[in-house]
Amino acid sequence: MNSAQPPLGSVIQGSLSQGLEVRLHPDVSVEDMRVGKFLVVEGARSRFFCMLTDVSLGTSSNRIVANPPHPDDDFLREVLAGSGTYGTIELAPMLMFTPEEFVETTNGVSLQGKKNDSNGQNGLASYQPQSSSNIELMPVKTIPRHFSQVYDASERDFRAVFGWEDDPHRRNFAIGQPLDMDVPICIDLDRFVERSNGVFGKSGTGKSFLTRLLLCGIIRKQAAVNLIFDMHSEYGWEAVREGKQFSTVKGLRQLFPGQVQIYTLDPASTRRRGVRDAQELYLSYDQIEVEDLMLVRDELNLSEASLENAIILRNEFGNAWISQLLSMTNEEIQFFCEEKRGNKSSIMALQRKLNRLEDMKYMRPVCPQNYIKQILESLTAGKHVVIEFGAQSNMLSYMLATNLISRRIHQHYVHQAEKFLQTKNPCDRPRQLVITIEEAHRFLDSATVRQTIFGIIAREMRKYFVTLLVVDQRPSGIDNEVMSQIGTRITALLNDEKDIDAIFTGVSGGQSLRSVLAKLDSKQQALIIGHAVPMPVVVRTRPYDEKFYTEIGDVAWEEKPDDEVFAAAELAKADLGF
Repeated sequence: MNSAQPPLGSVIQGSLSQGLEVRLHPDVSVEDMRVGKFLVVEGARSRFFCMLTDVSLGTSSNRIVANPPHPDDDFLREVLAGSGTYGTIELAPMLMFTPEEFVETTNGVSLQGKKNDSNGQNGLASYQPQSSSNIELMPVKTIPRHFSQVYDASERDFRAVFGWEDDPHRRNFAIGQPLDMDVPICIDLDRFVERSNGVFGKSGTGKSFLTRLLLCGIIRKQAAVNLIFDMHSEYGWEAVREGKQFSTVKGLRQLFPGQVQIYTLDPASTRRRGVRDAQELYLSYDQIEVEDLMLVRDELNLSEASLENAIILRNEFGNAWISQLLSMTNEEIQFFCEEKRGNKSSIMALQRKLNRLEDMKYMRPVCPQNYIKQILESLTAGKHVVIEFGAQSNMLSYMLATNLISRRIHQHYVHQAEKFLQTKNPCDRPRQLVITIEEAHRFLDSATVRQTIFGIIAREMRKYFVTLLVVDQRPSGIDNEVMSQIGTRITALLNDEKDIDAIFTGVSGGQSLRSVLAKLDSKQQALIIGHAVPMPVVVRTRPYDEKFYTEIGDVAWEEKPDDEVFAAAELAKADLGF
C-alpha cells in the first residue's frame, strides 16, 4: 500500500463522531504536522482519507511535566522523546475507499492510469487514475482499528479523490494545491454551476482573486455563461494588485477577448481607465417597479406609507408611474389624492426622494432601446457579460441596477425553462447562467431576502438554469435559509465568530473544521466545502499571474503585449471590412 514511505504514527483511539487520535512515532516531528494537512490511514479493509484538525503534546507521566529537562539538556530530551513525551494529532476522516480500487504492478502502478512521465519515471508520484469516476469514494461510516498506521497522502490519493484537470469525462478546474504538496486540487465545474455558490473572507484576503479564478475556469471549460455585476471595476478589465509596489492584473476581457463583453453604467469612468470596446448601458424609469424600491428603501429613506402610495400610483399610471409622479405639481398631487384616496404628504415625500434618480448617470426617463434585451442576446449567444459601475458604485446605484437587471433576465429564463419543459427540444434548453454579485448580504439579509430576485434564485437552486456566485465578507449577514442553499463555499480567513458559524450552516461535521478555518493564512489560502468537491479541502490558491494567463487565456501573453494584441485585433477588423 504505502510501503514507499514510512508511517507517521498509529491510531490509538477515536470515534466516528469525534474523529481519530493518532500518536506520532518518535522520529516524526510534531512541528511538521500542520492543521489542514491530509493524511491517509491504512485500515484492515479500507483506506481513510483524513484531514488534520488539531495538534497537541502529551506525556506519559505527570512527573515529567512537574520536573522538565533543563533547556540545555539535549540528551535527556532525546531519551524522553517517544516514550515519556510524544506528539498527538486529531484526524477527521472524510472519505474511504478500498485498496483494490488501485491496480498495482511490479513497477508501481498499472498503466490503466494516465501517467505524467516526462522524466521517464513510473510510480506513485506519476499516477493518475484513468478517471476519478472509476473509483467509488464512499462516505465514512466506520473507523479503522487500533494501531492502524498513518501516512502522508500521496499524489495517487489526491488524484483518486479530486481527479485531474484534463479529465475527459468531467469539467475539472484546478483551483489550487494542498498546503504541503505540489499536486492540483480540482473542483467539478458542472457540479459547481448547478447550484448557487459563495466566496467569503474578510477584507484583504483575496476574494476578488478567487472569484477571477473561478470565472476564468467557467469560461475556459464552457460550463456556463456569466453575468458579472462588477461593483468596483475589478473583473472586466485590468485591476490593481495589492502590495507595496504598484502592479495590475488582467481582466476577463483581456484574457478572453472574443468571449467577454463589457457593458458600462459610467462610460466616462470606463474610458478613463482605458477599457476598450465597452458598450454603454442605460436604464429607464419605466423599468423600475415598486419591488425594486422596497430593496433600497433604507438608502432612499422611504417609509411604509410612501411604498403603499407608490403601489397606488403604479396601479393608476402603469409602468410610467415614476415619470408621471416626478412631473406632477402640488395641485395635481392634491387632486390625485382626492380622487384615488392617496396620502398627499406620503406621495410628496416619495416624489422628493425619487428625485435622486436624476443623479444616477445611467437612469433616463425613456431609453431609445432596450439594453437589457441586448445583454440577454449576448448571454444567449454564449457571451459572458461584465457590467461595470465605475463611479456609480454607491450602494443605492449598485443595488437598484443589479436587482432591476437580474429580475428581467430571470423572467426571461423562467419563460425559456418552461418552454423547454414543454417541448423537450434540446435547442430550447437555456444556457446555464451564473450571476456574480458582490456585497451579497445587502441583497440576501433576513429583512430583504423576500423582496429581491436573488433570494428567489438562491432558493430555486437550478430549477430555471440560473444560479448565483455571491462574494461577501460578512456571511453572517446572509439569511440562514439562503446560506443552507449555498452549494459550494470557498472561504478565506474569517475572524468573526458569527461569520465562521454562518459558513458551517447546514454542514455536517462543521465543528471539526472551525479550527482549520481559523488557522488559515491571510493570503492565498482557502477552505473549500460543498457540492463541487468530494470532501472539504484546504488549498493554496492558484496564483493569478503571467503563467496563469498563458495557461488559461485565449492570448499568449508572454508573446504579445497588450498593445500588440489590440493592434492585431484592429487590423483584423479592418481586413474584414468593419
